[in-house]
Amino acid sequence: MNECFGKYYILNGKLMTNETFDNSLIYEGESVYEVLKCVGGLPVFFSDHMERFHRSVNVVNRPMLSETEAIRVDILMLTGVDGRAMINIKIVFNYNNGRSDALLYYLEPHYPTDRQYRSGVKGILFRAERKDPESKVIDMQLRSEINRKLEQENSYETLLVNRDNLITEGSRTNIFFVKDNRLYTAPEKMILSGITRKHILEICKENDVPVTFECVKADEIDQFDSVFITGTSPVVLPFSLIDDVRFSIDHPFLKLMMDQYQLKAELSMKQFSGK
Repeated sequence: MNECFGKYYILNGKLMTNETFDNSLIYEGESVYEVLKCVGGLPVFFSDHMERFHRSVNVVNRPMLSETEAIRVDILMLTGVDGRAMINIKIVFNYNNGRSDALLYYLEPHYPTDRQYRSGVKGILFRAERKDPESKVIDMQLRSEINRKLEQENSYETLLVNRDNLITEGSRTNIFFVKDNRLYTAPEKMILSGITRKHILEICKENDVPVTFECVKADEIDQFDSVFITGTSPVVLPFSLIDDVRFSIDHPFLKLMMDQYQLKAELSMKQFSGK
């Protein structure tokens, strides 16, 4: 299956047709990646994503294959020939036996439905740890195991549980627990801290919402009122069920976070376009 969803993609600064896309440039060797949401051809929180992408490349001690301005140009090139109302763009730097390639392409969109936002989604606990939580490096074995489990359980997301029985993050998201009008989320050093999470924490600070940075124990999730995930695609999405534990999806924090996040996202797109 071709991971490139659009008609075109960018390879080392050149526009290419989908038919020439080679998945081995993603899954062989070592790949560092970043995923951005684009709305009307404009990426959301572009600068934040580029800062994290640089950090990920530095963590694995690899060279940058394309600088921020070149990536900006590539995004405009791709969206200019294959415009989409809303889509995710994946940037990949692949290092394989002396060869290095920079790719930029559309991913098949998998956004939550309106019903899922209204009713919440199902989550499952999954015992696993990232090899290096601070960098976005593709781990195909872990991803395959998680996808298989999600399909078996008909669930939206897995909550990763480490060897100390602590819930750290989702397989593609960050996690917030709510109890007595306080948020609980993992410390930065234990997770890949997402761009959406960063702005949710800013919203908490701006609105005097207290946050405790500590992991929740897997066997104590029933002590919390609500749980939600944050990420590029789901943004802010509540769980109605984790394993067999039910949660409220109507906490006022959820609407506050979503409304304030949308304002910040729109501002970031204006900054990218220079308007």
